[in-house]
Amino acid sequence: MSRGGRHAYAAISVLAAGALVLTGCSKGGGDSGNNDKKDKENAQRQQASIKFGDAKDSTGPATAVPGAKTGGTMEVLQRDSYAHLDPAQIYVSDEGSVATLLHRGLTGYKATSNDGSKHEVVGDLATDSGTTTDGGKTWKYTLKDGIKFQDGTAITSKDFRHSIERLFAPFINQGPPYLQQWLADTPGADYRKLLKDGPYKGKHLPDSVLETPDAKTVVFHFKTAHPDLPYALAMAGYAVVSAKGDTKEKYDRAPVAAGPYKIQSFKSGKSMVLVKNTNWDPKTDAIRHQYVDQFNFTFNQQYETSTRTLLADSGADQAGVSFNNQVDAGNLSKVLSDPKMKSRTVGGFQPYVGQMNINMSHPALKDKKIREAIAYALPITPFVRAFGGTDAMEVAGGLISPTVSGYDASFDPWGKKKKPAGDPAKAKALLKEAGKVGMKLTFGYINTPEGQQYSTAMAAGLKKAGFNVQRQEIPAETYYDQVSKLDNNYDIFHTAWGADWPSASTVIPPVFDGRAIADGAQNYSQVNDSRVNSEIDRINKITDPVKSAAAWEKLDQYLVKDVVNVVPTAYYKQIQIAGSKVGGLAYDDVIGGVDPRRLFVK
Repeated sequence: MSRGGRHAYAAISVLAAGALVLTGCSKGGGDSGNNDKKDKENAQRQQASIKFGDAKDSTGPATAVPGAKTGGTMEVLQRDSYAHLDPAQIYVSDEGSVATLLHRGLTGYKATSNDGSKHEVVGDLATDSGTTTDGGKTWKYTLKDGIKFQDGTAITSKDFRHSIERLFAPFINQGPPYLQQWLADTPGADYRKLLKDGPYKGKHLPDSVLETPDAKTVVFHFKTAHPDLPYALAMAGYAVVSAKGDTKEKYDRAPVAAGPYKIQSFKSGKSMVLVKNTNWDPKTDAIRHQYVDQFNFTFNQQYETSTRTLLADSGADQAGVSFNNQVDAGNLSKVLSDPKMKSRTVGGFQPYVGQMNINMSHPALKDKKIREAIAYALPITPFVRAFGGTDAMEVAGGLISPTVSGYDASFDPWGKKKKPAGDPAKAKALLKEAGKVGMKLTFGYINTPEGQQYSTAMAAGLKKAGFNVQRQEIPAETYYDQVSKLDNNYDIFHTAWGADWPSASTVIPPVFDGRAIADGAQNYSQVNDSRVNSEIDRINKITDPVKSAAAWEKLDQYLVKDVVNVVPTAYYKQIQIAGSKVGGLAYDDVIGGVDPRRLFVK
């Protein structure tokens, strides 16, 4: 899942490191040196499959958090404002985090341990995680009793039909594509042909595709088996939207909540206030809690600012937290070496992989030698250092994270693990062969302190190789909207992607399928390689997870080494800190950060 770090397992798709975390290397500052074993165990744990729960597992209320109390106001310090609050448009980590409080879907991830390390997929608004009798071609869901939107309207199958059909509308272009592609039985963006305008001109999906025979039943019919459907439906992008309250594009700023909280006010770029949704019934929810009375969000809080505020631990900020901001690079060593500070932190290995995209739609970059020169020249050290060194991330060789099956630690075609500062001499030789020494490269970077820092140093490394690099800043709030435009003028720019569940099938197809090139889609490099496209189709049909993982890794290596449309930068880790009066603090593997659903004020 992705964006800058879109999200893993719930596609809560992350703004990753410097792009909305968008989240063998020389030490970049802040390397405690004692977390390697824990990080590897964390990564291996996330590779394990997550089981599908039954009706008992799906029955609310959620298991109480030890020591939890009801009441109080919590301050939430966030770097990035929310560009999207319509669930169908959510595919980045920060928006996914807040979505856990606002939105509900047919299924969801339930934490089964207090440290956020164990989970199962359960029925959320449905009575269980789904039933299939034909291996995954047909899936049936029955809605729970007593489920309502914030306005008191009952949630019915009509709302789910509407929620699914509106995914095909042209204005929905930022969320995950899985369900739409599966229903249309086609890869890429052609799924829109199934219901071109969504439900807004009176047309609907036929019962042979989506069936809602009564108010409580939803049935999916696929031509090809999709045994992973319960995982996909747990993504924020497939949460229910009110048919009655749908305001189309305007829904992105004022959605109708089904979760334990609703939006009282939202001033984009400034603040947001969440208050309790009185029409949320805990008896229907096995996943969430409603301990805090009110969440006050303040945006434009850079990592350094939020870290400094939470370290000070005074006044209202004693009940302060950030759902997504990490401890800044300058304070990371200090925090981890002080037991009192470290006791207020949580952290983990994230599923995100950073990558520098090379815009394949630009004529000059179609020359493979130039792309190879970029790959050799690009220094990774500045990127790792900007986020706190090896406590914050690890130099990447490929596109598959250590948390995803198929990961190959030995793959390092551009020698980044051995030479994280880059190889400008080798790069310059390639540029000379191509006759392009002095070639202009427009480097689009996210306008945050980290983005400014790493982009300046990375640009300097590319200049050593003979490129004329021109940096161009992009606002953090709209970063992914800008770089996902087909006609953007950026030659290179950084993004990060996290698996939507522990399979590379949620890494390679959404980001590198050439048939998915479209405005707002996630094929940021606009690569369209016939071998990649055909391999995606072939591997998606492999049912053996071991064979599938091996095939995805082989395709990963072909992309990085032979196509060279992206240069992997780093595998993400994250350390977060909270005020001393924040209870229920846990780092959730699925969310890839603090779990907002279990927080309380001490």
